[in-house]
Amino acid sequence: MSTRTEGVSILGTGLAGLGHAGGRSEQEIIAQAAGKAVAASGLELADIDGLVTSSLTSPWWVMRMAEYLGIRPRFSDTTMFGGSSFIADIKTAKLAIEAGECENVLICYGATPRSAPSSTAINDMRAALDPQPYEQVYKPFNPASSYALAAARHMHEFGTTREQLAAVAVAARKWAQLNPDAFSRDELTIDDVLGSKMISDPITVRDCCLVTDGAGAFVVTSADRAEKLHTKPIHVLGTGHAHWHRQISCMENLTVTPAVESGSRAFAESGLRPDEIDVVELYDAFTINPILFLEDLGFCAKGEGGEFVSDGRIEPGGDFPLNTNGGGLSFGHPGMYSIFLVIEAVAQLRGESGDAQVSDAETALVHGNGGVLSSQATAILSATR
Repeated sequence: MSTRTEGVSILGTGLAGLGHAGGRSEQEIIAQAAGKAVAASGLELADIDGLVTSSLTSPWWVMRMAEYLGIRPRFSDTTMFGGSSFIADIKTAKLAIEAGECENVLICYGATPRSAPSSTAINDMRAALDPQPYEQVYKPFNPASSYALAAARHMHEFGTTREQLAAVAVAARKWAQLNPDAFSRDELTIDDVLGSKMISDPITVRDCCLVTDGAGAFVVTSADRAEKLHTKPIHVLGTGHAHWHRQISCMENLTVTPAVESGSRAFAESGLRPDEIDVVELYDAFTINPILFLEDLGFCAKGEGGEFVSDGRIEPGGDFPLNTNGGGLSFGHPGMYSIFLVIEAVAQLRGESGDAQVSDAETALVHGNGGVLSSQATAILSATR
């Protein structure tokens, strides 16, 4: 049995099947990403004694992946918090390691929604698995309609403009153009976003994330062990997780998310302030998301998010590096996205992001969103302890 320890760090990471998986299954691309992550950690699969994973399509996913990978974990978890899951999983892994339940935790995810018949089929599947009794009768085009509702409210209450929402998509595209792994790298302008097909007023198709295949994985271990295994372990300084509602109709205030709570917990645990964060990676399933999260996490006041993202501030060369791989809007989005936020933040803190590298990046905040602004998970990472 492991001895109790304090503090955890991230070792290796891995990506596979990005964009279009070429006929490979979800399990295949996850296994490929996991293999890369474990090898980059200085470990063997036999050293993995903790497994945390979840899926949109199977409640038994952790058992399926353990079987497929050929490991017999002493600790397993498959709690599904939507897109925020894999940042929330960092806290789960931390608690398990610190309690002595396991030593090396593999967190992994992958999906192939671009290979599915259509987005309509995906939405129908989600509705069948998780019916929303107060909303489904009205046949909203969810999740887009729910995020459109939040965007419309923010515009009404604070004067946020369509151009400010579009600026989020344009900045993401400019970062993606620096990333050879990004799915969408062609030119995108504010006018392109505003003039694209309306999906759910005020959101157009370019305000919405991509639908791609892809898998990611990373390994978490104790901070002390990490420094013996890896030349550049990335340390977890703070974590937070909160959820207040499931359906958008049950959200108390459409402009305030549980990120207020998850972020304050992560910052309190880390001992850092928002102005001490060098790189920020936020879940951008829709352009309204980063605006809301920047406010709720304390980077700007409530209602000022639209102005905050304007005038190139979050683009390459701006003074606030945001979603530096291109985000869900331009890098890729295989159903649940937060694992890619962690992998990009780790790359930035190790100085491995190529043309998109942020100079002298020492600290990063990653924030995941699940459901319809429902589950919010935050982690603060650092290149030093």
